[in-house]
Amino acid sequence: MTAMEGLPVDLRAFHNEVEGHLLAAAAHEESRSAAARFTAGLDWLPEGQRAEVERQFAAEHLALARASWQRTARRGEELRGEYETLYRTLRARLLAGLLLGVALLVAVDLVVLASV
Repeated sequence: MTAMEGLPVDLRAFHNEVEGHLLAAAAHEESRSAAARFTAGLDWLPEGQRAEVERQFAAEHLALARASWQRTARRGEELRGEYETLYRTLRARLLAGLLLGVALLVAVDLVVLASV
């Protein structure tokens, strides 16, 4: 059981929205940090050009992170669909087996009662 299961829907949505903003802020900071580390070794570039390289690097880093998150979310949705289909199939088989077992038990019981 997760901490989110007991929350009302509107509070869960609020929690998800806050978490999304925090993740986005962390991704922006990570992109800026990676860009700063990259341009730290480019001390031969003039300050203006280095700032532009840093800005472009951060933007590209953020775009790659966004694309990665989107691929992960898309794959998660695909897997969810596959697992839901598999779960429904297994549940139907279990119910069929249970009904068959009950029917067999009733049939054996009737045969025993008829022979007595």
